[in-house]
Amino acid sequence: MGKAKEEKEAPRIIAVNRRARHDYFIEQTYEAGLSLMGWEVKSLREGKAQITEAYVILKNREAFLIGAHFTALNSASTHVRPDAIRTRKLLLHERELSQLVGKVERAGYTVVPLDLHWSNGRAKLAIGLAKGKKQHDKRATEKERDWNREKERVMRRDR
Repeated sequence: MGKAKEEKEAPRIIAVNRRARHDYFIEQTYEAGLSLMGWEVKSLREGKAQITEAYVILKNREAFLIGAHFTALNSASTHVRPDAIRTRKLLLHERELSQLVGKVERAGYTVVPLDLHWSNGRAKLAIGLAKGKKQHDKRATEKERDWNREKERVMRRDR
């Protein structure tokens, strides 16, 4: 008898950047690893992270997460001074990095953090290659969302 197949569990969400989908058209998503310290992993396990004001920069063919806030726990190590909003390196394949750099430099895209989650016991950041929305785009998106909601209401009522 062979080994039982491992079922893939759904990623557990730690933090979501709701503004990203509101302010940008997300064209493509990537999953990046994070270079973290021990106390940061502990605070992520407790769900003490916020990526609402975070952004991603690409510098020297590397990606960095800036502005993410990981709250230090009281039980964190005493020999390390926790910096809640330090710059964290994102771990991506070279091919993915070159695609991102090319799109950002040539086509005017930006890279935004979408959510922070656990995948197979490791903290991952979903990032999106995005273009900014104008005010009228936001209104159109909201109008479409309202229309879809109304359609669902009518369909449920007619059943």
